Amino acid sequence: MPTSRSGSLDTVMQEARRFPPPDDFARRARIGSLEAYEQLWNRAAQDVEGFWGELAKELHWFKPFSKVLEWNEPFAQWFVGGQTNVSYNCLDRHLAPSADPPRADKPAIVWEGEPGDTRVLTYRQLHREVCQFANVLRSLGIRAGDVVSIYMPMTPELPIAMLACARIGAIHSVIFGGFSSEAIADRNNDARARLVITADGGWRRSGKLPLKANVDAALEKSPTVEKCIVLRRVGNDIAMRPGRDFWWHELMANASPDCPAEPLDSEHPLFILYTSGSTGKPKGIKHTSAGYNLFVKKTTEWVFDLREEDIFWCTADCGWVTGHSYVVYGPLTAGATVFMYEGAPNWPQEDRLWQLIEKYRVSIFYTAPTAIRAAIKWGDRWIDSHDLSSLRLLGTVGEGINPEAWMWYHRKVGHERCPIVDTWWQTETGGIMMSPLPGAIATKPGSCTKPLPGVVPAIVDEHGHPVEAGRGGWLVITRPWPGMLRGIWGDDARYQEQYWSKSRHNYLAGDNARCDADGYYWIMGRIDDVLNVSGHRLSTIEIESALVSHPRVAEAAAVGRPDEVKGEAVAVFVTVKNGEPDDALRQELKRHVRKEIGALAQPDDIRFTSALPKTRSGKIMRRLLRDIAAGKETVGDTTTLEDYSVLAKLREQEE
Repeated sequence: MPTSRSGSLDTVMQEARRFPPPDDFARRARIGSLEAYEQLWNRAAQDVEGFWGELAKELHWFKPFSKVLEWNEPFAQWFVGGQTNVSYNCLDRHLAPSADPPRADKPAIVWEGEPGDTRVLTYRQLHREVCQFANVLRSLGIRAGDVVSIYMPMTPELPIAMLACARIGAIHSVIFGGFSSEAIADRNNDARARLVITADGGWRRSGKLPLKANVDAALEKSPTVEKCIVLRRVGNDIAMRPGRDFWWHELMANASPDCPAEPLDSEHPLFILYTSGSTGKPKGIKHTSAGYNLFVKKTTEWVFDLREEDIFWCTADCGWVTGHSYVVYGPLTAGATVFMYEGAPNWPQEDRLWQLIEKYRVSIFYTAPTAIRAAIKWGDRWIDSHDLSSLRLLGTVGEGINPEAWMWYHRKVGHERCPIVDTWWQTETGGIMMSPLPGAIATKPGSCTKPLPGVVPAIVDEHGHPVEAGRGGWLVITRPWPGMLRGIWGDDARYQEQYWSKSRHNYLAGDNARCDADGYYWIMGRIDDVLNVSGHRLSTIEIESALVSHPRVAEAAAVGRPDEVKGEAVAVFVTVKNGEPDDALRQELKRHVRKEIGALAQPDDIRFTSALPKTRSGKIMRRLLRDIAAGKETVGDTTTLEDYSVLAKLREQEE
């Protein structure tokens, strides 16, 4: 986007279509009118502590809090002095004889594996297994404050492990199953993890993911890890090191199902989740207990208009924050039935998503624009043969959705009767920050519409001044909220610098956005160079570092280019140290990045060049490279370019 002199951003997209909430949906909704939303939002804005303090009564407290918010910018403490337990709020509250409604025998998790195996766990059954596994962790010496890394397939044992950690006060660090052994070791070492939970493998398009083998390689470089628990999932041959490695089923066979939840301080860390940073070093985002728990509960109820009979399917992996907040902690605290699926969305064929919605009568479907674009590419015939009449609400997450994909989702999946909640939030925010409330707010394709109650955003220029209405700029949040990150693990200085130093007294989201005349927000892309590939944020620096670690590579620059399925594809420009590069080297470098970081970061395009376009101070001009990768004509200021011939040569190489 071109930048104006004031620092705001010009906008080039206009979208006039508008879809009000269906009357029958609004009549039954938790928040059923724009007026009701505005009253709730204004109440939260006018009395932050009173608003959240009243809602906090919905959680269970071992010890009541004495103060709602202690704000020492940029460090927040919510529900000061209180003691609670997130696992208790997800499970035990629903089992009490006084629970209204009683949920002990209600399905908590309904699961299907990629091969078609199934499992249903009621709240009572899930509670039993979580208690057993919590006792397993204690038997291996894990105590409150210890860090446990979890690297598992999407089976029920993954949320069981998370909830068991929460039950005893262990801090979990879930690592996405697509990451490499190097990435696992990096995260183990930064968090000083004491134990790793994994599986022999996981199913993916009928193949077996080598999860245990990846962990074995990582543990050679993870000196703080003492033990490893292994779930038997795919039955492949793996190495088990005596004294270090233990089978999940053997440990569970003798574990007691009696494990009272540990009373924990409101600010006790719940989890660390690593996300890409602009420096190249992944940063561990720290979330704590009470505020996060309340925020994901309320946003689940508000945004998804949760009803007791719903079957809620968020397609995210628990290795990402969406899986933490809207597969596990939000829906289970709210007493929902969660559907989980292990495998690929197009296996054994391209109708697996629609087949599962039909089979399990899913009523709420929350997925990424990447999946929607892929389904469009596969063709309507895969969806037309399935009955999707159980659906009543659709959602999108992970990145902005382009209006035409939104319209396809509306027509083909929702049959023009299901509201779509286009949600904006981040790993750092903990939960959804902006979204239509489906019974109250009319939607516009491509807009995340309005902030939720308790969320007060603004659009500012790089000097922190508000921009004109309709112009783009930096998206900031002007007040603390309960689900906010409490810092970067082990690095308070980096936390302050990255999120609080560039816009005084405001949290800098790192996204550009604009707010239209109706008060609707439109996300316009990242301020920095973090790529958004298939809804997952990847740092260009991490990809470049992986490439430069190859002995043939002298320098590399990674940028994103538009991709109709992934959102952004990874394009890299590489200069080599010696010899003439060829396609064999190109393929070798792709494999190298896959090994160093993981398949998600493997470049789609690699272009060899004798030099990269740089400023006179030596900074690579990635904006120019993005234009070249996208096949666009270069626009904007190029006066700082050191050598114009480099740009000309790159243009000559365009594919």
